Amino acid sequence: MKAILCESFGPPENLVLKEIDNPVAGDDEAIVEVYAASLNFPDGLQIQGKYQFQPPMPFTPGSEVGGIIKSVGPGLKGFEAGDRVMAIPGLGGLAEQVVVKAAGLRKIPTNMDFKTAAGFAMVYTTSYYALKQRARLQAGETLLVLGASGGVGLAAVELGKLMGARVIAAASTDEKLEFVNQLQPDELLNYGDGELKEKVKALTDGRGADVIYDPVGGDLFDQSCRCINWNGRLLVIGFTSGRIPAYKANLALLKGSSMVGVFLGRFRQEEPDTYERNFTELLKLYDEDKLRPIITQSFPLSEYVAAFEVFTERRVMGKVTLEIKSE
Repeated sequence: MKAILCESFGPPENLVLKEIDNPVAGDDEAIVEVYAASLNFPDGLQIQGKYQFQPPMPFTPGSEVGGIIKSVGPGLKGFEAGDRVMAIPGLGGLAEQVVVKAAGLRKIPTNMDFKTAAGFAMVYTTSYYALKQRARLQAGETLLVLGASGGVGLAAVELGKLMGARVIAAASTDEKLEFVNQLQPDELLNYGDGELKEKVKALTDGRGADVIYDPVGGDLFDQSCRCINWNGRLLVIGFTSGRIPAYKANLALLKGSSMVGVFLGRFRQEEPDTYERNFTELLKLYDEDKLRPIITQSFPLSEYVAAFEVFTERRVMGKVTLEIKSE
């Protein structure tokens, strides 16, 4: 089968597309024939050797896919060959086939295509966990979403609205804000001029946001600490800016605010039952047409460099997928 391999750390150009042996399913595993694979910001970090978890070389990146089960290993229950699934293999997704453990498999609704399936799990489970369990977002509170045009940002805007919050969608360009506006946030904020703090205060009568969803880090995190409301919660999702900021404890004291970490992988490991309930609720919202996943760019497998460059050049709007096989 064809697979993208990382054989040395570096930019996407260092990756290679090769023929490798087909995977074999072990106990409680399935082989998924991949139709679409999603790209996420951590994939770009991983191929550069900058992610907190680095697999041994060589490896195939790609943490989530949509496809059809080709075969099942001993002991796997609830799935069989021919099932349409979304799958979270953790690694190996940018290939024609991937091995997936039972816990990483979900059957998909008949009205969900494989591109949507590939881009659904991580962004929605991350943002739902962040807003529901970590922020305990309440109806009527003000939610500020930074990086709102990216995958997790869009999901946070969408879920925040469903949870009854007043949502301020923030991004670095008017083009990105125009894109986000299709989800009908209550306010749009362009922080491309570096003036996040004053603009948030202007939109909140000087109080600041109750919950700030921050996948960007860097200077925006620094300003967020200064435009958060009393008892506010600052959600640390990631650091797409490239700089991991330092938290000034005196600001937490003065604001009565909290910095709250959001790490989906650890949550899934430590609280599997809650994770499963969240996932079930999200799929129900999709079935009820209350969630509208937005896949904006899809590349053929051979154009993997161009797909990764959408992230390295910070041009992400919505979800980016590789189309491995046509439906």
